[in-house]
Amino acid sequence: MSKPDEKTAGIIIIGDEILSGKVQDSNSFYLASELRKLGVNLMRISVIPDDTKIIGSETAEFSSQYDFVFTSGGVGPTHDDVTMEGIANGFAVKLVRHPQLEGYFRSKYGGRLNDAVLKMTEAPEGSEIIDFDDMSFPLVLYKNIFIFPGIPEYLRNKFSMIKERFRSSAFHLRRLFLDARESDIAEILNAVVAQNRDVSFGSYPILGNPEYKIILTVESKSKDSAGMAVDELLRRITGDIVVRIE
Repeated sequence: MSKPDEKTAGIIIIGDEILSGKVQDSNSFYLASELRKLGVNLMRISVIPDDTKIIGSETAEFSSQYDFVFTSGGVGPTHDDVTMEGIANGFAVKLVRHPQLEGYFRSKYGGRLNDAVLKMTEAPEGSEIIDFDDMSFPLVLYKNIFIFPGIPEYLRNKFSMIKERFRSSAFHLRRLFLDARESDIAEILNAVVAQNRDVSFGSYPILGNPEYKIILTVESKSKDSAGMAVDELLRRITGDIVVRIE
């Protein structure tokens, strides 16, 4: 559950190719990692098909629940690029030819402009265009929905240009590497969790590592709270099972 001082986000990965296993999604992992560094609490990742009704309902729901929404995929000139249409349908607005996008493509393509290219000038009515000047394609922002292409290199380049607008107070993360089984420390961990409601804990078994068998994570927006939770864990853990702390 998010705290009052946190910004929240949701990611929607759009594409039949992801659901059919033809393409492996790397965009959600990248965005999740970057958002965490920025102090944004990612609440949900959804993978959906190239279906305008599903795109519309999912983006409308995410938009109402989270501060930021990031979509990936379905932006381009082909038949399965229906993200813009889906979002427009979901918010009951028109899909219109955006003058800023049209100007960009007319300048880029000149006499080679065709209907497939003009399809990429369409956006939900009321959209904002984020122009990157030297980058190949502007980014469309509708309400709080940032509409990214699915090609990982393009998404990463564009996100890196705007990521500072999402920055919130940082998460403070500590990690404990333990040479023990989860069953050995479960009661201790559960007790500390119950006493530290503003701290998030994780327990991750590691297989095949001769040095340690568990990584415990302790994370909070408050550096002091994270530190006190770690201290409490160390007071309760008996024996020589703590390999190291980071």
